[in-house]
Amino acid sequence: MSGLYQFRSVWWLPETSPTRVFDAIVDLESYPRWWPDVRSVRQLTPDTAQVVCQSRLPYRIVVAMRREVEDLASGRVRVRLSGDLDGTLAGSLLPEAGGTRLEIVQEVSARKALLRRLDAVARPFFRANHAWMMRRGQHGLAAYLAK
Repeated sequence: MSGLYQFRSVWWLPETSPTRVFDAIVDLESYPRWWPDVRSVRQLTPDTAQVVCQSRLPYRIVVAMRREVEDLASGRVRVRLSGDLDGTLAGSLLPEAGGTRLEIVQEVSARKALLRRLDAVARPFFRANHAWMMRRGQHGLAAYLAK
């Protein structure tokens, strides 16, 4: 079925505790300060924020992120996405010697008409754009937490 995507990213955050990483990733309003591809975040309700992203390709993704799981003790977060993408984004924090590993799994369906129309020919570009955005997020978060 076109428009379905699964992504898995692993971020290594050196010299940072899982608690600090957790606090940063659940603070959506701070994302534009450290993640260049997150253009804006607007709180809609206590559990939902609207996030606007744009990376290398000339389109924006607008999603509402609604908190489903936010558990520091287990190091787990999960949000429901709706808007240009529909699905879930989940993160697991794992302490490792010298830092924290953040595993991110996204399962989404493209709802934005442009993405759905171009899926058959542009899927490799969409996946590369996503990988680029995630690398910039990892580097931005590592620098933000090093301050």
